[in-house]
Amino acid sequence: MSMPMPAPGQTSHAEPVAAPAPTDQETATLPNLEDRSGWPEPTADSANYSYLVTELLEYRESRAAGAIRWDIYGWYGGDVNRLWVKTEGLQDVSGPGGGEQEAQLLYGRLISPFFDFQAGVRFAHRSGPGPNQSRTYAAIGVQGLAPYRYSLEPTLFISQDGKVSMRATATYDQQLTQRLILQPRFEFDAAVQKDRSFGVGSGLNKTELGLRLRYEVKREFAPYVGVSWTQSYGSTKRLARAEGEDTSLVSVVAGVRMWF
Repeated sequence: MSMPMPAPGQTSHAEPVAAPAPTDQETATLPNLEDRSGWPEPTADSANYSYLVTELLEYRESRAAGAIRWDIYGWYGGDVNRLWVKTEGLQDVSGPGGGEQEAQLLYGRLISPFFDFQAGVRFAHRSGPGPNQSRTYAAIGVQGLAPYRYSLEPTLFISQDGKVSMRATATYDQQLTQRLILQPRFEFDAAVQKDRSFGVGSGLNKTELGLRLRYEVKREFAPYVGVSWTQSYGSTKRLARAEGEDTSLVSVVAGVRMWF
């Protein structure tokens, strides 16, 4: 059946068709109508975590006295602000029984995706056949991962007597297999002023070059073996000779690296 055509001069007006009203279920699921007051933040970055690394825990054997060497650090905090603790040292286990130990307590703040700025205090103790010596320092430095995965840790120290010194450590993990890792390690110490009671001269004091091969039984536990060469320089070398210490020493090392 055909529809009647409008007469000339007249227009056709179609009746509007109303859209169906949304159901209660459809209305409740519209995203712009939901109550978001209890939703979590888009990025959950307010939680605190902890991390502890025993980077070095080893026995050293050389022509001098056998010794225990350690380098341990850890932190507690979030992604931006952290409280750092560090300790390292070298303690003779035979011979005269001398050694050097230190501990640091630092505030760290993330300043780039891979580096923390750190500032705090360092306490150092030197023991030996002679009188024991202790010092307190202010410490300022950075720690993080440089391009090509080099771990860097340069730090500046200012002692309670106003004497300035610095230390820098660099390591690199070369993945030989999924579990076998070769790690070169370089460390140097330098000072602006001499500190005879600590056996420290001005200028470049000491360098340590090490090479360690570790096997990760699991990621958190890896025994290793290696070799370390320590060399003293300048006035520090002369002070060491006067105290009967070796100024150039090659050691065979065996230890374990762990993290929690």
